[in-house]
Amino acid sequence: MAQPVNLNRFRKEKARAEKKARADKNAVSHGRTKAQKDAEKKLSEIEKRRLDGAKRDEP
Repeated sequence: MAQPVNLNRFRKEKARAEKKARADKNAVSHGRTKAQKDAEKKLSEIEKRRLDGAKRDEP
């Protein structure tokens, strides 16, 4: 005779697996590492400082 199956547990495990698959797909398509975000932020700050230094004073 087969073991009884807890249908609630089966349903929840299936939902978790689908949610994880969707999260992994989004991480690949939209995700960037923290190092990449920090590098981009640093470059934008450097560029902003360079542009601010080249501004003319208003008469």
